[in-house]
Amino acid sequence: METEKKRVALISVGAAIFLTGFKIVVGLATGSIGILSEALHSALDLVAAVITYFSVRISDKPANRQHNYGHGKIENFSALIETLLLLITCIWIVYEATHRLITGNTHIELSIWSYIVVISSIIIDYTRSRALSKVAKKYNSQALEADALHFSTDIWSSGVVLLGLICANFGFYFADSIAALFVAVIVIGVSYKLGKKAIDVLLDKAPSEYIDLVKSTLCEFPEVKYFHSLKIRTAGADTFINVNVHFDPEMKLRQVHEICDTIEKEIGSRIARSEVYIHAEPQDIKHIQTEKPDNY
Repeated sequence: METEKKRVALISVGAAIFLTGFKIVVGLATGSIGILSEALHSALDLVAAVITYFSVRISDKPANRQHNYGHGKIENFSALIETLLLLITCIWIVYEATHRLITGNTHIELSIWSYIVVISSIIIDYTRSRALSKVAKKYNSQALEADALHFSTDIWSSGVVLLGLICANFGFYFADSIAALFVAVIVIGVSYKLGKKAIDVLLDKAPSEYIDLVKSTLCEFPEVKYFHSLKIRTAGADTFINVNVHFDPEMKLRQVHEICDTIEKEIGSRIARSEVYIHAEPQDIKHIQTEKPDNY
């Protein structure tokens, strides 16, 4: 697992190095703000890819005395850093594009290399986005998921730049700067989505889809009379679930233990890489009345 995650992350780093250098050379040669904005975007992609590579290397390390819940949140922290880098990209793109539109300095030198670099970027981003997404889903990796989403939006931003170049070929040079602004809008949208998800995990927000899944699973067991205090948190690819479950007070301890094991295995089969902790309690009406119901 760790080898496959590191391999796909390392390939992403190599692709980012190639695209960044290619776009910088062509952007400087043509003076295209659209391509230069893409070059800066790719440079930050490179930083993000490097961060992702190191985060997936660390995230799968086992728990220890200092990190009782493992190192998974390094992936979420990595995703948050990607968000900040994307926002930095937006600031520069908006400033430079707006400045050119206001001053009227929108002329660019077009060449066949302008089209080659953008089309190459679209092909490479599509390929690595699919590879990252496949591995991210396989291992429930938020860092790789963030990288995949990041590069999938690069396809759209490169498409906008390509459209700007086509318009500039007919004398509409201002289209290049407008295309750069569209890139910024796309990046802002991605930044919001990535940032919100990363912050939710870092603040231990319970994922609603897991809450519903755990509740429905518990309701499938007739031995469960009642449950409460359900708490779920995620850290990278790992999910930690705690819940109090009430059983018939006449049941033997061994039977209760066996049922709890069965419930934990069932939840574990439905939520990948989850650790389930069940606190068993005897069914007691007075006890129920003091608890806030959260299972129905």
